[in-house]
Amino acid sequence: MEKGISAGAHFTVSYKDVLPLMIWIGVFFMTWLFMHGADHYLQMTPEALGRYYDYRWFLIAHITAGGGALISGIVQFWPKLRNFSWKHHRAIGYLYLLAIVVSSLSALVLASTTARSISWGYAFTLQVWASVWISATFIAWWTAFRRQFKLHKEWMVRSYIVTVAFLVSGFALKIPYVQQLGSFEEVSVPMFWMGWAVPLYAYEIVRTGRSKGKK
Repeated sequence: MEKGISAGAHFTVSYKDVLPLMIWIGVFFMTWLFMHGADHYLQMTPEALGRYYDYRWFLIAHITAGGGALISGIVQFWPKLRNFSWKHHRAIGYLYLLAIVVSSLSALVLASTTARSISWGYAFTLQVWASVWISATFIAWWTAFRRQFKLHKEWMVRSYIVTVAFLVSGFALKIPYVQQLGSFEEVSVPMFWMGWAVPLYAYEIVRTGRSKGKK
């Protein structure tokens, strides 16, 4: 697992790396698109921030660090980069961990304050979501620290599924059909649960199937 960089080694990109690069570019673009919708918050005025004004720095930290987690996390799954240098893999991993710590803790603050003005169910859903996010990421780090690399990879997948869920639920709430199902308070809660719980459940089914196939 832990491989250094041999003397004279260079990281080269071939046609086999087109798919990983396209995936990273796709995630980068979707992250930019999602964050672009929050540009108005940067005005830092009570009118632009609304109920978030008193907690504006937590909001900015949550959005910015969350975007960093989305972009840095996907790079960790590129086998060529991971195998090229464990030092680079570890450095990017710590950036991912730091981004999630900042974003998830900020999310917990927002979920315990401003989210209550929407509804109790909305606030509780965000609290559970952020708690799952930070705990899954911590387990991923802990298994790597213990050199349990198979478990580390599995928990990194779980962590990133919860990370990507912010994009999944966010874009789902922009679908006209979904918006017609009810008010934001009524629709957002099930979409938030769907964003991470369903993909995580699907991953466990696939993982279990693969484990049985190897026996």
